[in-house]
Amino acid sequence: MVNDVKPKVVVAMSGGVDSSVTALLLHRAGYQVIGVTLRLYNLDQEELPSSYQGCCTLDDVEDARRVCGILEVPHYVLDMRRQFESYVIDYFLEEYRNGNTPHPCIACNDKIKFAFLAQRAEFLGAKYVATGHYARIQNRDGSHHLLKGLDTKKDQSYVLYGMGQEELGRTLMPVGWYSKPDIRSLANNAGFPNADKPDSQDICFIPLGDYRKFIKERITPTSGRLITTDGIEVGRHSGIEMFTVGQRRGLGVSSSTPLYVTSIDSKSGDVTIGSEEHLYQEFLPMSHINFISGIPPINGSSVSVKIRYKSPEVPAKFFHDKDNVYLRFANPQRAVTPGQAAVLYHEEEVLGGGRISRFPETSNTSNRPYIHEIHARP
Repeated sequence: MVNDVKPKVVVAMSGGVDSSVTALLLHRAGYQVIGVTLRLYNLDQEELPSSYQGCCTLDDVEDARRVCGILEVPHYVLDMRRQFESYVIDYFLEEYRNGNTPHPCIACNDKIKFAFLAQRAEFLGAKYVATGHYARIQNRDGSHHLLKGLDTKKDQSYVLYGMGQEELGRTLMPVGWYSKPDIRSLANNAGFPNADKPDSQDICFIPLGDYRKFIKERITPTSGRLITTDGIEVGRHSGIEMFTVGQRRGLGVSSSTPLYVTSIDSKSGDVTIGSEEHLYQEFLPMSHINFISGIPPINGSSVSVKIRYKSPEVPAKFFHDKDNVYLRFANPQRAVTPGQAAVLYHEEEVLGGGRISRFPETSNTSNRPYIHEIHARP
């Protein structure tokens, strides 16, 4: 029996085991749980393969409803298709138009779960929003800190770097303190129907996994030249949206040595290809930057950085001047991809991050102000 009744909390319930156990843990802790499942996009149930492991199906809604029934808490379905279309899908398409490779989960977390859902939570009289992310929120020294999930194989802190003090103050992430096997065990012991449900994979709104087909059906591709790193045209392509930095397959060019996409120019339509050595980059410029504390790291300070969701952290130094924010890697990194996120860590804590951008156009790379450490105060 729970004696300490805590505030109302809206739990974002996808129908998966992680968000279900989030509701379980908070309910046991005395919170007044309200389960909310978001309808984000339309799916043709008949076209989905039997192996589909996404979300937003009728079965997912039913799983969330049944879990709430077991916990004896209310469950609602909120229609956010319009917001999701505008802030996630349109962003996804626009980034490919610009020759970038987007990460839609970051946009979904930023705009849908920790913005629009938080607004709905207020209407329901809830103090908090809770999610099933494998990350941890710690309150100390008068501020909120975002930490990696204890289960390093499931850690999702990378996609949460856009959160600030206000968002962290009204968010709960209890599963980040557990391992995935522990979460499944808790679900099984509670009698949840989705205890052994597979994790969601790939891009949720592209259930068949073919993002190129998804793009072609919605925008007119930007065709152009295939050129070498020396500027020599070696072919034509049907759309920059079909390429990403580091890509090797599907280039349409035969070569005795492996070739990779090294850069994409959305203005000219040129896709540059080169050998693997051309994929390595010492500097990483950043845009759309957020630091969780509201204060950037000290200029010239050492940080760890992840440049892809599944990549390991690597050491780098953080620099900023009047016009630029950038990183200098301790060792050049392969396939630094514009549009993806560069997320900064100090040990287990997320400092913040930003979107990987491109170097400003200039005829002489030695004149780039942020290439020289002398321009960044130590």
